[in-house]
Amino acid sequence: MKILAIDTSTMLGGIAIMDDLTLIAETRLNVKSTHSERLMTEIEHCLKQSSLKISDIDVFAVAIGPGSFTGLRIGLSAVKGLSYATGKPIVSVPTLDALALNFPYSRYPVCTMLDARKKEVYAALFKWEDDNKTELPPHPPLTKGGLRGGGAFIKLIPEASFNPEEFMRGSLLVTDYEKFIFAGEGAVIYKNKIIDAMGEKAVFASPEKTVPSPANVASLGMKKALRGEFSEPVSLVPVYIRRSEAEVKWKGSS
Repeated sequence: MKILAIDTSTMLGGIAIMDDLTLIAETRLNVKSTHSERLMTEIEHCLKQSSLKISDIDVFAVAIGPGSFTGLRIGLSAVKGLSYATGKPIVSVPTLDALALNFPYSRYPVCTMLDARKKEVYAALFKWEDDNKTELPPHPPLTKGGLRGGGAFIKLIPEASFNPEEFMRGSLLVTDYEKFIFAGEGAVIYKNKIIDAMGEKAVFASPEKTVPSPANVASLGMKKALRGEFSEPVSLVPVYIRRSEAEVKWKGSS
């Protein structure tokens, strides 16, 4: 099964192509041009360099949010267009879940944070559990070995928008863990506040691990596709968590 994944949740947008257990291609580009200017060009480039056509793709995966309101709309619109054009299904992957997958088998909980503006972050807390410690959703039989990956992240705190200081003091410090791994642009922006609140409990990801990975979206999307967890294109919408500024102003004027 070949999957093409798109992540436009942040400025660091990207595309990945995976064939069963093999990552074929991944591009990530953090530039000032918008996703609408470069996304389709990057998809075409990845396919061409992989000697593939869009008709070769069996399923499309998209990072569904939270994240940039505009970026999420652009990514989802592109995936819907590709799905309609090819007749192939869509799977959606939560952005913070894909970011946490940068740290499989971590002994410490992983806190992923994206900048939500207005002095808030989109955040969630994850803990890795081995297959023999937790009952995971059923997977179909596989012949290529271990797509389950030996475990999965469970969500200790679901994604929501938080004041970073209140989130750490109210949610993290009350949990009995020695350390926490912080990743994501929100963790970079509020690093000093995190250190002030958490002290030596805070461990920060290296630069290449603190950004979203389209390959992770592809990996999680592949598992959902194998379980038959497809999304209905017509009703699929981004996970914004909170209303956009435009919606707030429109509601206030009506």
